[in-house]
Amino acid sequence: MNTITISKTTSSLTTRMHTQFKQQTAYMTSLEIAEICGKPHNDILKAIRKMEPAWERVSLGKFSQSSRKVIQPNGGVREFPCYELTKTETLYIATKFRDEERAKLVLRWEQLEMERLTQHQSMRLLTTKQEVLHESEEIVGEQLDEVNEESDGCLTVSEIAAVYNMTAHDLNSFLVDMKIQRWRCGQYRLLPKYEGLGLTADRLNVSYSLKGKLKYETYLVWTEKGRDFITNLIENGHGWD
Repeated sequence: MNTITISKTTSSLTTRMHTQFKQQTAYMTSLEIAEICGKPHNDILKAIRKMEPAWERVSLGKFSQSSRKVIQPNGGVREFPCYELTKTETLYIATKFRDEERAKLVLRWEQLEMERLTQHQSMRLLTTKQEVLHESEEIVGEQLDEVNEESDGCLTVSEIAAVYNMTAHDLNSFLVDMKIQRWRCGQYRLLPKYEGLGLTADRLNVSYSLKGKLKYETYLVWTEKGRDFITNLIENGHGWD
């Protein structure tokens, strides 16, 4: 039986996903800040707007503005304007808050960063498995083409049988009855008398088991010479004129 060795993998997909993840900056909205600190959202907005000019002069950038839709207690949805702040921006704003409020924000950011780290690790594991499977399939495909080069252009029993409105099982049984082939080691093989005559070739097939392991098996395919041999066998009762 032919054997294929998977000899390479790549981390290109994992690298892309890792880079993309790093570019996704974490934010905390002013709505969440208000909830954590127990303050009215309007008070948080006033504090942010008051401290924004100094931040803009130093960092050369304004705070990011957004909005969130919030379900109301009496039903319906209302859209609230808000700010999206990074960790550094949040802690800057919190410098004017009470100690307990700042502590709550620090702990909330620590929780967000742990959740993000866990998500990152899970994503890396997932993409690594997906990538290995994808790359393995490509490598196996390339090596299958090379291994099966000899059987390129050959016909399966099913293809030959279809010409005579037969099933693959019927044609295989016919060839066994005519003592051309026999069932051996889980597959049909030519009898020694017909081996080495250019009638057939081996084709390697790769599949996955239920546990995800690669399975390799070979099966017999027929060359053009072998097809003509079968045609004469069916039509004239013997393989050659």
